[in-house]
Amino acid sequence: MTTSRPSGSDPAAPSGAYGLLHPAVRRWIWDEGWTGLRDIQETAIPEVLAGRTDVLIGAATASGKTEAAFLPICSALVSEPPAVPGFSAIYVSPLKALINDQYDRLDRLCTDLDIPVARWHGDVGSDRKHKLTENPRGILLITPESLEALFVLRGWKMSHLTGALRYVVVDEAHSFIGTERGAQLQSLLHRLDLAARRRVPRIGLSATLGDMRLAAEFLRPGDGGKVTLITSDSDAQALRLLLRGYVEREPDPAETRDEPDEIADHLFTTLRGSHNLIFANSRRDVEHYTDLLSRRCERAGVPGEFVPHHGNLSKDIREHAESRLKDRSRPVTAVCTATLELGIDIGAVASVAQIGAAPGVAALRQRLGRSGRRGEPAVLGLHIRERELIGTSPPGDELREELVQAIAVVELLLRRWYEPPPSAALHLSTLVQQLLSLIAQHGGVSPSDAYRTLCVQGPFRAVDPGVFGAFLRDAGAADLIRQEPDGLLLHGTVGERLVNHHSFYAAFATPVEYRVVTERTTLGTFPMDHLLPDGALLIFAGRRWKILKVDTEARTIEVAPSSGGRPPRFTGSGMAVHDRVRREMRRIYQDTAVPVYLDATAQRLLEQGRATYRRFGLRSDSLVGWGKDTLFFPFRGDVIMTTIGLALLGRGVEIDQEGAGMTLNGTSPATAHTRLRELASAAPPAPEALAALVPDKRLEKHDHFLGEDLLTRGYAARHLDVPGAWSALAELTAGGRHPD
Repeated sequence: MTTSRPSGSDPAAPSGAYGLLHPAVRRWIWDEGWTGLRDIQETAIPEVLAGRTDVLIGAATASGKTEAAFLPICSALVSEPPAVPGFSAIYVSPLKALINDQYDRLDRLCTDLDIPVARWHGDVGSDRKHKLTENPRGILLITPESLEALFVLRGWKMSHLTGALRYVVVDEAHSFIGTERGAQLQSLLHRLDLAARRRVPRIGLSATLGDMRLAAEFLRPGDGGKVTLITSDSDAQALRLLLRGYVEREPDPAETRDEPDEIADHLFTTLRGSHNLIFANSRRDVEHYTDLLSRRCERAGVPGEFVPHHGNLSKDIREHAESRLKDRSRPVTAVCTATLELGIDIGAVASVAQIGAAPGVAALRQRLGRSGRRGEPAVLGLHIRERELIGTSPPGDELREELVQAIAVVELLLRRWYEPPPSAALHLSTLVQQLLSLIAQHGGVSPSDAYRTLCVQGPFRAVDPGVFGAFLRDAGAADLIRQEPDGLLLHGTVGERLVNHHSFYAAFATPVEYRVVTERTTLGTFPMDHLLPDGALLIFAGRRWKILKVDTEARTIEVAPSSGGRPPRFTGSGMAVHDRVRREMRRIYQDTAVPVYLDATAQRLLEQGRATYRRFGLRSDSLVGWGKDTLFFPFRGDVIMTTIGLALLGRGVEIDQEGAGMTLNGTSPATAHTRLRELASAAPPAPEALAALVPDKRLEKHDHFLGEDLLTRGYAARHLDVPGAWSALAELTAGGRHPD
């Protein structure tokens, strides 16, 4: 909703919320030429100004969420200037680039209001940070890692820094939910309340994804029911959608052209001359397609319009891509990972392309929000590649799983369903970090105070006293902590070393990375899980290089331009597929309707997949014999499939899981039926009993400090769903039929 601006009168006279704002803020709105407030702002302004509860504002990208929070915040700060030193508002963002972007927006708003706006992240100099701690005022924009550093390095000053604190804003809140970084942020928000000695209202800004009530529980753990939920009713968006299918054929030896690729050909032909985003599902694919598209520009003798953007590229290269996108004088298309999925203001793009099935419905919705602003329809092109079928093609290829998963994600998107946040985990790795940080902040802490701060009142509420006692014993055994005769917990030798290292502030693990440099310019970094030899050819930052020298001491890779190369291997795993997506895939296989957004090739691939589904009888039986093995297609989410796989492993069945299927090695279909029926009829095991079968459960940053018992508990809580698995087994073995 947008209110009309009567000619020659107040810009938002029909708006009740507009009249609540300070006159200086209303003047800014007028000077900006606004024709009115958006619906999300109309609703949020009185709630934020009241300051009685926490507020979660959910709306699509570019819907005015930032102003919905900061127009009333700035109005309150101007109306009642703080009487004591300290930051009046703290804005927490997951990205430095987003902080820089929001700094420019807020600085324009606050310049005439005498409200200082300051940035604090890794690229801000120490002199500037020192001045901010000496004279804290106004609005502070900060990342979780830099906020952690404040507690560790300036713990004695936190009461001074938060003396005037009236609001905490968490941007892109949905990106934190269910992650170790999110648990860290929840702990830091609680510790801000403790430092300020009051419950500071929290304002969460989020895309309207999943269950907003669960997002509210993330914002205020244990009290999510009291969070005021505000969602936009104006984010409905017209959509132009096309899913193109491709068949990956074996290269023809007679082919004279370099690197034939139909997807790159289509993107080059259709996207040149406008601003676009191409999302790939891995950094390797970003490099691969940027190179393919750049070489097509060179062969055509046209200016290069394709630039890469991912987390391993240097700040200068990422900012170059962002500035190119903001510059409307020259067309550009960024090939990117999720780094451009969040709310950095790059303006509207003409279209969004997705290579491969999107990692989830919520992710696709975020990416789609980059296109179609200002009343224009969003334009989405999906590009799905399937292998050419030969006599030895596995059933997974014949089922055309990638294509059907992409269709399932789109169908759920059109129904406005999004993945809910993951269920609560123990987050013991992050608890290690927060305990050490708490000790650093206060110079020591008692076990009871630590438990109350972090677990009873903080976000680690799933950790009961017994688990916390075992956690302290493991931390002591690892020399992370030591206990004084009076009971006070202090850093041990290993804990002291951890806290004093720059990598401590991040809750997530960061692999050993080498800087890629050329002529004293840093191109970026990538993990070196295997050393590349001198002379090897490399594609990085969308260009081709030859490695001149690898310096293992300085951890640098010196490169020079080359005509050949291949993208490096990056570490990391993909997002788990949700149970609802896999169930939707099964519905699509069993349906006969053909989505109107499929091109001719995609239609043909869908019919091939459906024919295979019918030929294998997967509607009535989940098992398919394949040589000496049996393939199991439960069409359930990855968490449930992992749980079933471990249960089978516990009964002596070796399994391999890939995509929507699972291979039961050396097992006939008859034996597989017997094993599954036995599982379904048996009492569900304790999740810890299944987790104990996993040989290496050290998945998070500080897991290696934990004992086997806690690792087992943590793995079970995060990665297994025994009730869901046993419900699925009951369905799959009931008469041998899938439920419709």
